[in-house]
Amino acid sequence: MNILVIVGVLVLVILVLIFRVQSLVAILRGSDKRVDGLSNRINGGMFLIFLFGGLGLFFWYTFSKSHVYNLPEAASIHGKETDMLFAITMAVIVAVFVIVNFLILFFAYKYQYKKDREVKFYPDNHLLETVWTIIPAIVLAALVFGGWRSWTEITADAKESDKPVVFEIVGQQFLWASRYPGMDGELGKHDFRSIDSKNSFGIDLNDEKGYDDFMPLNIHVPVGKEVLMRIRAKDVIHSVFIPHLRVKMDAVPGMPTQFRFTPTKTTDEMRSLLNDPEFTYEIACTEICGRGHFGMKHTLVVDTPEEYAKWYAEQSKDASFASLNEKYLVEKVPAEKKDALNAVLAKIKGEEVVAEPVVETPVVDSLTTDSTIVEVASDSTVSDSSPELAH
Repeated sequence: MNILVIVGVLVLVILVLIFRVQSLVAILRGSDKRVDGLSNRINGGMFLIFLFGGLGLFFWYTFSKSHVYNLPEAASIHGKETDMLFAITMAVIVAVFVIVNFLILFFAYKYQYKKDREVKFYPDNHLLETVWTIIPAIVLAALVFGGWRSWTEITADAKESDKPVVFEIVGQQFLWASRYPGMDGELGKHDFRSIDSKNSFGIDLNDEKGYDDFMPLNIHVPVGKEVLMRIRAKDVIHSVFIPHLRVKMDAVPGMPTQFRFTPTKTTDEMRSLLNDPEFTYEIACTEICGRGHFGMKHTLVVDTPEEYAKWYAEQSKDASFASLNEKYLVEKVPAEKKDALNAVLAKIKGEEVVAEPVVETPVVDSLTTDSTIVEVASDSTVSDSSPELAH
């Protein structure tokens, strides 16, 4: 195939040079008639050959090689809508491309120079200009509105009534890491000033909701359930890309972003669909972030709801921030948060939290007289075995 293309290009170049030489020879002989006639007809014919040959090659390559550069069927609800928007946009672009290039190249052939042709002066046409301004404006507005509507849904907050799966993904050179809410179901706040060797996510230790958060090795989500992915970066700009789910969003330091999606195929279903037992949903970085950018990958697993519930229960108990860093938290947590930390640790360990009894110190009124005290003592039952009080 490559050899044929090279040969074709060489033949075209040779023909152009031959025609050019013939034109120069004709000019030296003083024959303008030959130049105006044969040369123009040849150039006009080549315009038509280029038009139909180019469009034929374009459509042939597009449809014959689409399986090479197109992604498989989208495995998320919004992904199908995104693919449809992309297809509509490409259809509009291709239609305009074909029409415009046909007019340019066909007119170059049809209106080639002829001695007996009179030029028509056509300075303007208000109706035509209005039409070709309004129609593109309407089409572009429709495309933009469709994209804006999808983008708004993708980046909006999930409704609490839908009980979405919420997790956080953080990019840094050159890896992805994730954090899930623990047994309380809420992600704790983060503060970059809290980042250290033990607290790589910068979990805010003043917020007890973060004590039971857990950081798994791989990201897991349930199929058919809405997922809200919160995104941030620790150093430079990264970009989260999950191609099969049509998820793409930048991770910007100091500017958290988010992406909402609902997977429709489990990892096992995709393996069957693609006939690839090694398939995994890959999370890649599509923002050049340094020398190790090429290796910045992570794995996402789409489970059945039952598999996800089992995985979540195991992780929230065995891999929580508090259970893995108990000594660290005991030292770092503010004094007023110690009770909250102990409650979280007890809940993770399955222990019952017993509240310490509150001992009230009796307060004696300073106006109480000695006679009152004596009166109370005299009314009490006194044992005869007490020699001091017997007398």
